[in-house]
Amino acid sequence: MPWTFAILVGLGAFAVYGLFVANFAWLHWGDRSLVHVSGNAYFNYLADAFLHGQLHLRITPESTHDLVRFNDHLYLYWPPFPAVLLIPFVAVFGLDFSDIFFTLVIGAINVSLTFMLLVKLRSRRIIEMSDFHLWMLVGCLAFGTVHLSLAVLGRVWFTAQIVGYFCVVVAYLGTVALDDRKAFLAAGLGIAAAVMTRNHLIFLGLWPAWYLIHYHRSRGGRWLAVSMAYGLAPIVAALALLALYNGARFGSITEMGLDWHQMAGTFASDYKTYGAFHPHYLPVNFFYQYLFYPFPLSGRSAMGGSLFLLTPLFFAALTGFFKEVDRSKVMLAASILLTAVPILLLMGTGWAQFGPRYTLDFTVPLLMLTALGATNWPRWVVGLLALISIVHYVLGTIFFSGMLA
Repeated sequence: MPWTFAILVGLGAFAVYGLFVANFAWLHWGDRSLVHVSGNAYFNYLADAFLHGQLHLRITPESTHDLVRFNDHLYLYWPPFPAVLLIPFVAVFGLDFSDIFFTLVIGAINVSLTFMLLVKLRSRRIIEMSDFHLWMLVGCLAFGTVHLSLAVLGRVWFTAQIVGYFCVVVAYLGTVALDDRKAFLAAGLGIAAAVMTRNHLIFLGLWPAWYLIHYHRSRGGRWLAVSMAYGLAPIVAALALLALYNGARFGSITEMGLDWHQMAGTFASDYKTYGAFHPHYLPVNFFYQYLFYPFPLSGRSAMGGSLFLLTPLFFAALTGFFKEVDRSKVMLAASILLTAVPILLLMGTGWAQFGPRYTLDFTVPLLMLTALGATNWPRWVVGLLALISIVHYVLGTIFFSGMLA
């Protein structure tokens, strides 16, 4: 029965996301098609390169913004897992396979899997919540967070983040839905795929690792050691593959090509002085990710927006953490903070975007802490904050779609 509801939830999200895609298509191409290709569908080109046995792009995209030009070849600095997922579709449909439709579908699956995760967390008594609170959390994730604005527009940057969320929610769902060593393996595979999508998502493996060790602690040290090997093996393999991938392209296992990527001119001076990660970027990033309120909507709104002001239901995460702090909550918070650090030190706020798009990276553990806090709040408060969140992102996504068109 939960899976039936999960499928229906995913179909509902697909239908609503489809309306936003149709609106964007009308603004940009003058029709209502869901299968256009964005101007930055770079993962399609990387999938095509893989199909032809090479690591550099075989065909030059119309736009080369943010691509890496090295030794007269074009590369992507983004890790390659989204392109791996696209290989069968590009093999059949070619470079004209819609990255917008692909991202929409993965986004709808994310909503379905998030529903199942919350259901399993409740059935395992990890989080107590009513049906009302569960539905509010799922609805808020789908339509009241930056997940909405990223799921309906395609583009390499947004596709990577939607795929990253998919990998993380698979890891967390596998952790609580499966038994014995299958749970360790599923968690490891999910985090491995996440690392091959966005490297810093490796920190989100902290809570699944803690939970599985804690839950199975009575099985004995030898059983746990073998089980941990099941979980670690895919992650180690992913890191090794990334090292080989980087080495084959740029001659260094740690080089992703950032020194040669064709960045926007506004970033060139800062990059030359401070590099890609530096405390110099912290004040601006913190402001646009946690303090800035992007209403009334204007061109500046594309700089980002406060995580908590745009999705005020997330304030429940604070009460969820501080009420009866335990190790599980500490691990969730640590996962969030460790993932947030490189985001805050990164050159650039994530522009152009609506909402603080980089915070989607840690939304799974944030949603869990929110559930722990919101379950003690009156229903009318939870419903009102969820509604405010949804209004923010519906209006913002429509506006942002118009900006991109």
